[in-house]
Amino acid sequence: KRSYGKKNLLKRCFQEMLEEEEEHEWFIPARDLPQTMDQIQDQFNDLVISDGSSLEDLVFKSNLNPNAKEFVPGVKY
Repeated sequence: KRSYGKKNLLKRCFQEMLEEEEEHEWFIPARDLPQTMDQIQDQFNDLVISDGSSLEDLVFKSNLNPNAKEFVPGVKY
């Protein structure tokens, strides 16, 4: 069992904390967020998920029950 002086122990703990922080990828808004409306629009365009189906096709292919009771949280049927 190795003993450290209080000063050395604190120094070592602090060093380990710094090393752990460096391992993480931090979110930095100024770097990670788009800066212009064009960039924001580009990001939204990338988010569109579509296979070209029309709304009618999606409804027709749906397996949801249109006659099902409305879900109300906390109510048991």
